[in-house]
Amino acid sequence: MIKNISLAVAVLFASTHAYAVESLINVESHYSAKETADRFESIIKDKGFTVFSRIDHQKNAAGVNLTLRPTEVIIFGNPNIGTQLMQCNQLVAIDLPQKVLISEDADNKVWLSYNNPQYTKQRHSIAGCDKVINKISGVLNTLSLAATSK
Repeated sequence: MIKNISLAVAVLFASTHAYAVESLINVESHYSAKETADRFESIIKDKGFTVFSRIDHQKNAAGVNLTLRPTEVIIFGNPNIGTQLMQCNQLVAIDLPQKVLISEDADNKVWLSYNNPQYTKQRHSIAGCDKVINKISGVLNTLSLAATSK
């Protein structure tokens, strides 16, 4: 009996793992964290996206006498594409608007990170909306490469 339970748990883990999708996309930047964030914000504004907020966690940490490596979040979106995604499954609204994280790691490498749209699809069991998901994936990839590449 215990052997059967162990086998069932192992099969369940293996099948779950096989369908797992990385939740974050991380792109290394050739620029400083501030320059990467500035570049990303400028690019999305030029493309007609709305910037809802830019949060400088390093600055906020300094305000309470704590230190933090450069860490910024830019919250942005496009109601046309976001609404299409919410029409697929309204619960996806918890993950909207889109966000990017620009951070510097302990090795002084700068990263631009964002939620993987395929993970969002899996998380919310979105079916029949591959065209929208693929469009979002392509746009986020293009924007992140434009902001991080020389």
